[in-house]
Amino acid sequence: MIATRSAAPLRILIVTEAFLPQVNGVTNSVLRLLEFCKRAGHEVLVIAPESENAPKDYLGFKIKHVPSIAMKRLIPMGLPKKELEPFIEGFNPDVIHLASPIFLGHYVARLARKANIPTVSVYQTDIAGFARHYGLTVAHNTLKRWVARIHSTTDLTLAPSAWACRDLESSGVKNVKLWKRGVDLVNFTPDKRDEELRTEFLEKRGAKYVVGYVGRLANEKRIDDLAILDSQPDLQLVIVGQGPAEARLQRELPNAIFVGYKSGADLARHVASFDTFVHTGKHETFCQAIQESLAAGTVVVGPDTGGPTDLIDHGRTGLLIDTADSHLLLHSVYNLLEHPALDLMQIAARKSVEHRTWDYINESLIEHYRDVIESVASRKDLVA
Repeated sequence: MIATRSAAPLRILIVTEAFLPQVNGVTNSVLRLLEFCKRAGHEVLVIAPESENAPKDYLGFKIKHVPSIAMKRLIPMGLPKKELEPFIEGFNPDVIHLASPIFLGHYVARLARKANIPTVSVYQTDIAGFARHYGLTVAHNTLKRWVARIHSTTDLTLAPSAWACRDLESSGVKNVKLWKRGVDLVNFTPDKRDEELRTEFLEKRGAKYVVGYVGRLANEKRIDDLAILDSQPDLQLVIVGQGPAEARLQRELPNAIFVGYKSGADLARHVASFDTFVHTGKHETFCQAIQESLAAGTVVVGPDTGGPTDLIDHGRTGLLIDTADSHLLLHSVYNLLEHPALDLMQIAARKSVEHRTWDYINESLIEHYRDVIESVASRKDLVA
């Protein structure tokens, strides 16, 4: 008789370097996992960095906060606390999920290794790439080694793109597997296109096309590369998001419409109303904004490096280019907007992500958990 794997609910400890009220890719993935776990009956405890107005629970799951710092006010990182060891022992998790681990995650990974608790780490933030972008070359090399050391401490590392997998493996990290991100296919749909909103945008300068960007307004996103598009009278640039570079970008992109942070149905309405979406950041391990645009049937121009290379099917759902080349960027945007098969590309964009529901993605994550739990149990048996 073939033994079947138990489907019993799990006790999951999530240790995340980012959580509400901060909203980013790490937070979004953790929230979708918590929502899935609530429906599936898993028991979860979250450890996250402290911040102003941070929630004490989410969907009934307790949030344990620890002090935090920020690198150049960009990336908050939780700080280890000795009291976490008895706290974790008291929860007695079946598995520990480390979301984009840095200092806090590394500390908990070491505690877990000592206690023989299975660990799954999720590589999500190219913190070394951020350091290099800000001219911190020495810090880049140090952080790259540090990140590799962290993930080498865990039983399994999950990366969101083939590029991210290769990046980790080139740094010596073993046991890396691909785990992509889900997308809300109910919210992000082509039928959210809003003609009144488009008219409002286009009438500002009498433009013909709406070109959009969605994301954090920060230097590493290279949004100023969109200046060549902002200068074209028939293109109306719409910037969705907020961040520390907003004031500077408003000066450098004087014709752009800045609509601030959007979420939920309002975000979906904006994305579906773009004629094309352009992303310029070169340090993306994935890029959820691109995936949401594709789900909305919006074709994309993105960088030919990092996570976007897994998402954009060049020539079919968008274009992969060197977005820092302003003339190539301009040519590529017009190439898409005036393409005779644009309507077919929009249909292909939606179809390219239709299988990536968050439930499907998180079900696969639970299977990764169970694999690691069995592997660690076997390791214990060998030692015994």
